[in-house]
Amino acid sequence: MTATSLARRSRTVAVVGLAALASTLLAVTPAAASPAAPAPAACDNRTNNSAEKLMECVTVEGVRAHQQALQEIADANGGNRASGLPGYDASVDYVVAQAESARLDVTTQDFTFPFFQILSESLKRTDPNPAVYEAGTDFATMTFSGSGAVAGTAVPVDPGPTSGCEAADFGPEVAGQIALIQRGSCTFGTKAANALAAGAGGAIIFNSGADEAADGLLQGTLGAPVDLPVVGTTFALGAELAGTQVALETTSEAGDRTTTNVFAEVPGRTDSVLMVGAHLDSVPAGPGINDNGSGSAAILEVAKKIAKTKPEQTIRFAWWGAEELGLLGADHYVSTLPAPELDRISSYLNFDMVGSPNYVRFVYDGDDSDLVGAPAGPEGSEAVEDVFEAFYTERGLAYEGTDFDGRSDYGPFIAAGVPAGGLFTGAEGIKTEAQAATYGGTAGEAYDPCYHQACDTFDNTSVEVLDQNADAIAYAVATLSATLELVPTGAPAGPAGAGTAGGGPPHAPGGVSAGRPVNGGGGGPPGGAAASVVSQAYGELHQEPDTAARPVGLRHVLQLGRARYRVPAPRRALLGLPVYQPVRLPRCEDDGQVAAADDRRAAAADHLQVGGAQCPTHAVAHGERLAAALVLPGAHPDGDERGGRHGTRR
Repeated sequence: MTATSLARRSRTVAVVGLAALASTLLAVTPAAASPAAPAPAACDNRTNNSAEKLMECVTVEGVRAHQQALQEIADANGGNRASGLPGYDASVDYVVAQAESARLDVTTQDFTFPFFQILSESLKRTDPNPAVYEAGTDFATMTFSGSGAVAGTAVPVDPGPTSGCEAADFGPEVAGQIALIQRGSCTFGTKAANALAAGAGGAIIFNSGADEAADGLLQGTLGAPVDLPVVGTTFALGAELAGTQVALETTSEAGDRTTTNVFAEVPGRTDSVLMVGAHLDSVPAGPGINDNGSGSAAILEVAKKIAKTKPEQTIRFAWWGAEELGLLGADHYVSTLPAPELDRISSYLNFDMVGSPNYVRFVYDGDDSDLVGAPAGPEGSEAVEDVFEAFYTERGLAYEGTDFDGRSDYGPFIAAGVPAGGLFTGAEGIKTEAQAATYGGTAGEAYDPCYHQACDTFDNTSVEVLDQNADAIAYAVATLSATLELVPTGAPAGPAGAGTAGGGPPHAPGGVSAGRPVNGGGGGPPGGAAASVVSQAYGELHQEPDTAARPVGLRHVLQLGRARYRVPAPRRALLGLPVYQPVRLPRCEDDGQVAAADDRRAAAADHLQVGGAQCPTHAVAHGERLAAALVLPGAHPDGDERGGRHGTRR
């Protein structure tokens, strides 16, 4: 890797970056449910230097062929591809061979990590009403659980969101018994360590039950070895076991081992780097063909088909090791990368589970536009989110937001300040009724019922969503590698989404809270809230060519002084303006600066103070929608749209 003087944080964030690509991207709008066609013969020889060409050549058949190869590797190596075991080493060899066959620049990175494997596990209720529970369905041993066998009372520990987070939560009655702890506001490792210090013989951590998505089987990691048998379970079983007699036994193996990250590069015209990653390892319990053979196979096929291009940015594909033990491969890479090399990375795209059988189309919420859960990613993450939303929107496919909650390999990149984004189709979270109505599938069941189990095989895939997401990955890689700029232009108006969809308040070029079409909160037609057009006293609305405000895809820009706002096409039609023509309001400003309201989360309407005028922005209250309006000359209504909650994340 070569050094560079082009720092990521100094790059311009502007509307113009993707506009030049719009004609290429908008030309590709295949039917959402049309059957996949084999890649044309020309794909073996041509340079796929546009999104259209690349998507034509990246087929679901090609992705499935890689998944089949990973299944065969697992079958030949004890049923898994876990880091530290032979199946992972064989998976590395396969990816390296495939990448080298496409003449990609391939390197590997070895690192030492704390290995963990469950050898046996059991959970029983012995009194009253004896019952034997099934591993992987009713309970799951926590990663880095110790070995041991204990029989005793399941003693509830301070039920609620802080259960087990403080040593004082554990009374003397826990000693020698089984601590029954609710999921909540601290790590599983903290809960387990407190239980051990209190003298518990074992621990059961049950899901929080905070909402429908937090009812299911809890599968987690303690982060580091704890000398105590610890399992996770469902909210319902946790409540059922309280005060009963229980027998718990786990046997595990742990110790330091060596594993490998794999990298394959397409050299660019500049030394700026777009990174595209997926973890290659499975859990020891199964072959991991959705988690994460789906993401690994998809980016491998994209890498092979884009190998002959000369993009603006270097594209570095990464297959991470030991993700299932705590994002260890990605963390090792980021933590050992010299600062000048880290500054070369313009953004990181993550693909961890993109073919779940009971799927939802989740897009990482780069700008925290739903104002719920984890905060926004580093500056530029909203632009990455926009690209994926544009892909789905232009094909009439519903999607919704999901948080950067730290459970996949984007985590170390975000912590280092690298903009990030990507796709996800769901893991152990439970599909809601609203999601089932939008995406199909079965409400009340996990997005992936085989998550972290032996049944995560080649057949544990929705070929339909895998096909769509393989194209989405190709689209994003081709789009973002063709420019040096990240462009937070605002999400396009989307198709109806599930009731828990993302959306909500907008992206904000120019430092203002501008209008973003809402894809969710019950769905609805395209439109969404737009920035207001102020009174004639503060500037006539007029058309003016402005290359800095060109539309990208379905995004439409309104210029208020130096601050750009997005105006959806239906609102522009109300004003009698051409749908794809930018407009400006040059005098809605105060010395060229627009001061945004400080608190986007206010329950009442916020305003932008623009000179002597107030330009209404967003009234934000979760899950509720106010009347959307443009302020026509002489009017200043306070209304604007508000978005709903996000979907669950793995």
